[in-house]
Amino acid sequence: MSIVALRNITKAYGSRPPALRDVTLEIQPGVTGLLGPNGAGKSTLIQCVLGLLPDFEGDVSVLGLDARRQRREVRRRVGFMPESDTYLYEMTGIRAVRLLGQLTGMPRSEALRRAHEMLHHVGLGEAVYRDVKEYSTGMRQRFKLAQALVHDPEVVFLDEPLAGLDPQARDELLKLIRDLAVDHGKHVIWSSHILPDVQKVADSVVVLHHGRFHGTFRLEDLAQRTGVFHVEAEGELEKFEQALIASDVAVLGVDEVERRETVDGTLADDRRGWTVEVPEGQGPSRLFHIAADTGVRVRKLNQVAEDLEDVFLRILGEAAVEGAAEGAAEGAD
Repeated sequence: MSIVALRNITKAYGSRPPALRDVTLEIQPGVTGLLGPNGAGKSTLIQCVLGLLPDFEGDVSVLGLDARRQRREVRRRVGFMPESDTYLYEMTGIRAVRLLGQLTGMPRSEALRRAHEMLHHVGLGEAVYRDVKEYSTGMRQRFKLAQALVHDPEVVFLDEPLAGLDPQARDELLKLIRDLAVDHGKHVIWSSHILPDVQKVADSVVVLHHGRFHGTFRLEDLAQRTGVFHVEAEGELEKFEQALIASDVAVLGVDEVERRETVDGTLADDRRGWTVEVPEGQGPSRLFHIAADTGVRVRKLNQVAEDLEDVFLRILGEAAVEGAAEGAAEGAD
């Protein structure tokens, strides 16, 4: 069963263009990165799912619950770490987290116990009795995570949880996020624009752009990009390169030539590498055939892994083309 399901969601603020436009998608168990540039609609989507913005068109379910009609039940089973700071002035960390537990319906004593546990879990054990206003940026991010977890939710929504953190603090919070899923069985939906960090911990991603849904995929599918290879060869390098260019293989990049000193003291070309894309269905055998025809020896051949940034930019590029086409059509009307 999907953790979150949206059907034809549209949300507008007054007369402005909709922040979400007819979004239909499903979020599966595990850690899901909710990706998109500023203004993509990520925060609006989270708020619709949490029932904080009930006046939207369409239907949303969370763990099988109707997000609009069963808001209280949804909030008991989910945790939310917002992007902005959320605490009452002059409150200590322990008191603020305990209060959030009580607001979800927990008895005071249980909420106090859980508050201690969560603040220790996120690394604030020595600061539980300090005022939250005295916390550093990194400590406040951990504090907000403790608030989101105090009532032991099944699903945790994180809105830009790594904002403002230095590299070490990011790594520590990333580990906490991953541990939520791996060690504690939580489902995490994480809004972010820091793609390398998302790729470190997410199982899948959802891409939004200008309020529209532009695809979802699992990170394991990025392990290898079909048809793209890095090949290193030695021998008649120029002849091999010319054969690649003249063939149906697309040359995406060329490495510097490695040179070696010959017995007479002169320099000779040793080997060079190329990043190439072969036509679908042909695989590396196409490259070996070209090498054999040109008399070079293939020293190394690896299939190229695609990273999340590559996919994200490709999807946004496609979205930009679609947006331009839509704009042209609207202008024609």
